[in-house]
Amino acid sequence: MKQATLRDLRYNFDHIATLLQSGEEIQITKRKRIVARLLPPESPKSPARPDFMARLNAIYGDRVMEQTGAELLAQERDRF
Repeated sequence: MKQATLRDLRYNFDHIATLLQSGEEIQITKRKRIVARLLPPESPKSPARPDFMARLNAIYGDRVMEQTGAELLAQERDRF
């Protein structure tokens, strides 16, 4: 674990950012007392994409609909 002062943060932030990106944890000190701790970023988790086909199969199974969605929509529009 590395240490840096508040002055280092102000004047040498590029170096500290490089250390953080390489996975180092840095303690920030002021008058030889630790005031903060900087942690490297966690690897971003990609959001799970929904599986629409699995959802449709769970709802309808192997059933074949008598009318298509376009036909149902056209009927609804003709009512008004």
